[in-house]
Amino acid sequence: MLENIRLAFQGIWSHKMRSFLTMLGIIIGIASIISIVSTIRGTSEMLKQNLIGAGNNAVTVNLNDGDSVYDVAWGDTSKKTPILTEEIKEKVRNLENVENASFFYSRTYADGIYYDDSSLQGGKIYGVDSAYLNTCGYIIQNGRGFVDKDFSEYRKVVLLDNNAVNSMFGEENPLGKTIEIKGEPFTVVGVYTNSSTYEPTINSIEDYYTYNQDMSGTVLIPNSCWPIIYKYDEPENAVVRAKNTDAMSKVGQKTAETLNEAITDSSKLKYKAVDLLERAQQQQELSESTNRQLIWIASIALLVGGIGVMNIMLVSVTERTSEIGLKKAIGARKNRILFQFLTEAAVLTSLGGVIGVVVGLILAKVISKVASIPVAISIPAIVISVVFSMVIGIVFGLLPSIKAANLNPIDALRRE
Repeated sequence: MLENIRLAFQGIWSHKMRSFLTMLGIIIGIASIISIVSTIRGTSEMLKQNLIGAGNNAVTVNLNDGDSVYDVAWGDTSKKTPILTEEIKEKVRNLENVENASFFYSRTYADGIYYDDSSLQGGKIYGVDSAYLNTCGYIIQNGRGFVDKDFSEYRKVVLLDNNAVNSMFGEENPLGKTIEIKGEPFTVVGVYTNSSTYEPTINSIEDYYTYNQDMSGTVLIPNSCWPIIYKYDEPENAVVRAKNTDAMSKVGQKTAETLNEAITDSSKLKYKAVDLLERAQQQQELSESTNRQLIWIASIALLVGGIGVMNIMLVSVTERTSEIGLKKAIGARKNRILFQFLTEAAVLTSLGGVIGVVVGLILAKVISKVASIPVAISIPAIVISVVFSMVIGIVFGLLPSIKAANLNPIDALRRE
């Protein structure tokens, strides 16, 4: 085996230019596939990150009226809205793969929020529990968060995100300032932000509607204070934090099913999860289906490379006819001759595969820099590419190897 490999490298080195041209189809095909696969993986991760955000694995479960989120301010008030009991909330917290859960009231388009002459337009206001910040992956940037007494003593305090601060306060420090919500004074005690830096990339109108409300600003108040400015017995939504990203869809679905147990009438009100992971997967599949076509096109280069290997091996057999005849004359068996030429073909294409992988990785980095597209190197793709190139050598080198093995030693020696 080692002797055959040594002879294969010796033959490649003695015909360097011919060997390189033979490998060129393999190199181009493997390089194309590696660069495409790396780009696919990088783009898929970017889509996933863009939709899911900072990676906190949080899934929002909203009460829906038909296909749209139910909002008490705009929804059909004649419908009986569900009230979530502590028993149902505890069932959600104990669901499989749920790390944390929070329940909140909301107004998707807040009005009547003022600081002096400045107002918050188009933002959100949430009445949250003590677990909300941790569940959503938020941290306090300035000031403090909510404490137990804020809830038990019905303290009128608020937390603002940076967009709300910029909208109402500009460069002014908001801490300690009083804002009005529906005519009620609330004191700003803190400013919160994402625990990880994250800026969504907006590529479509659908993306805009997904993110524009958060970009307008959000105000958080203790859920115990919600009835002070709004109504009693309003429906709550939920946000659950999955233990890992892959569990988000299932966790969202199970949470919605559990919360729907609170709905006793036959109205169209149902809890539904905002499945960003599923949406990310749909966009990934759309991207990957396009790129699979490119992979098939790149595979044509491998076919051409395989035909080139077969051609050059047939030439090699013709050139080395006397050598084959001499080996057979001194007792070399057919299997040994066959295996020698198969090894040479496999080494030739494997070497082309390795070079193609290196070129593909360099090409992927160049594409990333030029087109600003992220890439993610796939180790399995690299291993499969090298193995596949070796298989090509064996498959396309089989016919020349059989021809060499079946040569008659007397005819082979006479041809010299």
